[in-house]
Amino acid sequence: PSVDDALLNTCLEQFLRPTVKAMAAEDCPYTGTLYGGIILPDSGPEILEYNCRFGDPETQEILPRLKSDLAQILMATAQGRLAEVQVEWSDEVCVCVVVASGGYPGKYEKGKVITGIDAAQQDPKVTVFHAGTAIKDGQLVTNGGRVLGVTALGSDYRDALDRCYEAVKKIHFDGMY
Repeated sequence: PSVDDALLNTCLEQFLRPTVKAMAAEDCPYTGTLYGGIILPDSGPEILEYNCRFGDPETQEILPRLKSDLAQILMATAQGRLAEVQVEWSDEVCVCVVVASGGYPGKYEKGKVITGIDAAQQDPKVTVFHAGTAIKDGQLVTNGGRVLGVTALGSDYRDALDRCYEAVKKIHFDGMY
């Protein structure tokens, strides 16, 4: 909600478009996913990093809004035909809350049994993405610092955030935050 169209255009014009143009000018055109990690200090936007992959959990609040077929978009991108694909987005907003292990980003314990994911996903606008999980002795357990990305769609940011935290309340494991 803190990024309006003017700020988005500033980031596109200041960072992303010049990067793609420079790569093309160096005879190294870029095809694929380019994720720019941008921070917003009072002095104006700054780029922290580029990733040539989908960011996690950043993408988890983008893809649920995608109405088009992601596989078709990726295939068209790989074949240089992206301009031929109509990409449609939902008008809903989406948020993602990371459920982490106690101690993260420092030391944390693994192997804590996770419950409640099925209950959390009873709402069709909620998706739970696994990040640091594993199956041990037939049970879902923690296996990383960022354990889950709980994502929810809503009519506005408040609706999506409330829906997301209602889902988070249904998930449990020792040390969860």
